[in-house]
Amino acid sequence: MIFSPILEQLIQSLTALPGVGPKSAQRMALHLLERDKAGAMRIATNLVAAVENIQNCEQCRIFSEEPLCSICKSTIRDKSLMCVVETPADLLAIEMSGSFRGLYFVLMGHLSPIDGVGPDELGIDVLKSRLESGDVQELVLATGTTVEGEATAHFIAELARAKGVKATRIAHGVPMGGELEYVDSNTLHLAFSSRQLLD
Repeated sequence: MIFSPILEQLIQSLTALPGVGPKSAQRMALHLLERDKAGAMRIATNLVAAVENIQNCEQCRIFSEEPLCSICKSTIRDKSLMCVVETPADLLAIEMSGSFRGLYFVLMGHLSPIDGVGPDELGIDVLKSRLESGDVQELVLATGTTVEGEATAHFIAELARAKGVKATRIAHGVPMGGELEYVDSNTLHLAFSSRQLLD
């Protein structure tokens, strides 16, 4: 063992971050200890505060310090529209686009029986109760285009229809600025099956 046990534990802990392997974790740990101990203390303090104080919003399951997040508490959002996403990062991407002004529901994953992720782990009981409230008229499914994402969307669409709520799926296809010769066949298939009339 080259480093002290505490430093080895720090390096190992940093590998828990997505995309961070042992070498990257080692570089981060050494940088913080060599050049930015104050920054390391800020990270440690903020991480402890986040773990101790951040929970899931009771309605949409996004991370929040309050029982209800700012989106769910908002009086100007369209409460008849709800968008279902897999992750908080998905919600953030939609919010940054400025294209949706309804409410959200964050699954924190997708159905994956192999990994032991079923409806209970995705908070489907909470989603059911929100659909039963009668406020939601349209449920927009914005899960990923993976097999698991599509299966999750189908499962939730069936649930919505059983509750008398219209279920829609976001369109998938050729990206803006994309050239057809570089687009994969699955994306082209989705683009053709989701084609729309021009106004």
